[in-house]
Amino acid sequence: MLAAALCLAGTIAGPAIAQDAALMNVYLNHARVLKLDRSVSRVIIGSAEIADATVADERTIVLTGKSVGTTNIVILDANDNPIVDQRILVSTDEGNTLRVYRSTARAILTCTPSCEEHSRK
Repeated sequence: MLAAALCLAGTIAGPAIAQDAALMNVYLNHARVLKLDRSVSRVIIGSAEIADATVADERTIVLTGKSVGTTNIVILDANDNPIVDQRILVSTDEGNTLRVYRSTARAILTCTPSCEEHSRK
């Protein structure tokens, strides 16, 4: 329940978040600011191809969606205790997508600010 509330609020504060908590949602090519309750020592992203994390200051992380998919983020304090250990879902902002159908082929383009293809089936 705590993790769900934190995901909705867009910030992370309070006790460490369990790994089985709800997904943290980040849109493709968008940033999300994570405010933490204690100083960060290390930030680990499971797949740097899906998301990127930048330490803005000792208690602020900027998470950016790089490609559609899921990965995880682990943030550790100075004593290597986890502050955050959570899954990340990077998805498209459906309000800014365009789907192109040609016979049985389908392409999905993300148009923020210019259209770029990110999926073809």
